[in-house]
Amino acid sequence: MSKTLKIYIAILVFILALVLIADHDQPKPIDWRPTYSVNDKIPYGLYVFDKEIKGIFKSKVERISTMTPYEYLDSKYDEDTLVENYKIKGTFINISETNAIDEQSIKEIFYFVSHGNNAFLSMKNFPRYLLDSLKIDVNSNFQGASDTQVWLANKKMKAQKYTFPETIEDYFSRIDTANTVVLGYQGKLLDKKIVNQHVNYIKVPYRQGYFYLHTQPVAFTNYNLLKNKNYQYAESVLSYLPKGDIFWYTKGQNNESISESPLRYIFSQPGLKWAWLFFLIGMLIFIIFNAKRKQRIVPILKPLPNLTVDFTKTIGNLYYQEGDHQNLIDKKIIYFLEKIRNEYLIDTRKLDDSFIQKLHHKTGKNITDIQELVYLINEHRKSYHGSLEEDLIRINNAIEKILN
Repeated sequence: MSKTLKIYIAILVFILALVLIADHDQPKPIDWRPTYSVNDKIPYGLYVFDKEIKGIFKSKVERISTMTPYEYLDSKYDEDTLVENYKIKGTFINISETNAIDEQSIKEIFYFVSHGNNAFLSMKNFPRYLLDSLKIDVNSNFQGASDTQVWLANKKMKAQKYTFPETIEDYFSRIDTANTVVLGYQGKLLDKKIVNQHVNYIKVPYRQGYFYLHTQPVAFTNYNLLKNKNYQYAESVLSYLPKGDIFWYTKGQNNESISESPLRYIFSQPGLKWAWLFFLIGMLIFIIFNAKRKQRIVPILKPLPNLTVDFTKTIGNLYYQEGDHQNLIDKKIIYFLEKIRNEYLIDTRKLDDSFIQKLHHKTGKNITDIQELVYLINEHRKSYHGSLEEDLIRINNAIEKILN
């Protein structure tokens, strides 16, 4: 582990320690989200109701948490032509903030109720298919920050009123009065008087069964069940349901399938949340500063020297010291003609006027210099030699004029 990495880790640990110390004495903030989850102990969860539901009904309670209502109820249907009925009897229950039931499941619930069963739905927003089929409407009326009073229509229950600290009224604005039975009301408490009284609990017949519809699901949350005697209201609402088995649908509420996620818990705790964010920021900084690849310094390697020139000088000096000027002249001529053939593609077998003109056009050199060089080469080939050393110098100088 490098020294730089150790420094980064030490800084992150120090920051984490500061966050934990600063957050140690801070009270945990209350989560007021209306999750309606049986796993949540927050005010608007259903943890308490889940623990008490078997005591309320005193009958078999089966929770549906892994399948949709359609999948569950359809699996309980006997398609035998002599039966064509459900293998189960009882009441389907769902308590949620908003509609979490798909249309296909709603249709299956209708079919379940039509066979002599019941359905209790407590929610603020009901499925449109259900509202249209039962000819009812739900309205939300904002009346300011005043408490909501709820009570049941049955006078045998002494018209006991219960108070919910809710500032929004969800109620049935239209019902089929010929068939619908009103079971409960709600209203706003203003100057010790009930105003804006509306229906919030109804019983609607459907073929051989009944729908029990309720617009105040907050009555079943942890907060209201533990507040004063509001639990009595929840018990009274459920007391209207016929005796029999209960099929409680909880799937899909607040994404219960991932409610035990470690990250969900981390983000629910302020200290862990900030520690996680600092960790991510620290890792990002570390990656940015170490994105450039590190390696040892590459040593500068000097290129190998070109020994061709030195070799040529050595050979030239050898010939010159030996005084073999004739051989040097021949090699200079051979080298010159080879270069002309390779670079300019000119035939060098005959050095005449045609050769001179071609070399002049392709090299752009002075024609007089070319003529002089050709003359010297031809004279040397005729074996007429004066001073070989002087001829060597003249031919070398003439070749240099052409090649350079």
